[in-house]
Amino acid sequence: MHTKEAIRFTLATAEEAVMSSLNKIQDAPTAFPTANGGCHPLWVLGHLTYVEGVTQEVLTGGANPAEDWTSLFGPGTTPTADASKYPAFDEVRARYTKLRKRTLQLLDMLSEADLDNPTTKQPKGLEALFATPSKSLLTLALHQIGHKGQITDAFRSAGRVAQTAGSGV
Repeated sequence: MHTKEAIRFTLATAEEAVMSSLNKIQDAPTAFPTANGGCHPLWVLGHLTYVEGVTQEVLTGGANPAEDWTSLFGPGTTPTADASKYPAFDEVRARYTKLRKRTLQLLDMLSEADLDNPTTKQPKGLEALFATPSKSLLTLALHQIGHKGQITDAFRSAGRVAQTAGSGV
């Protein structure tokens, strides 16, 4: 398997795991994962969308196409239970889908050799994780999987019966 194929597989696997869980909790988008709060499903989806934009910023050297959502979903933001403070779940999902499609287009434009070239614009404090296009894209997938646990916990805190391992929740 070549690097691009491995990255594409990793991104697809992470996306499927997270999106299948989000699809099952979209009717309770602000269900917090714990009694003490945390990152609810709507915030997680918005945050993943924002970070998808950060990755595109790193890959292109341009602007983050989700920059306008920094105050809602960027680093250091605190999720609120007030759904009116956020775009609708379907709007966030549509924007995520659009940005993921663009990320995959950017991957397609890179050669195997390009994947190991240094990037020129990394998030502060995360330079090593975004040092090359390959590291950036793998970090994107790992970040997505990291948030799956919050969605799973929100599912349980919303009173849903936990599914078996590998079933999407």
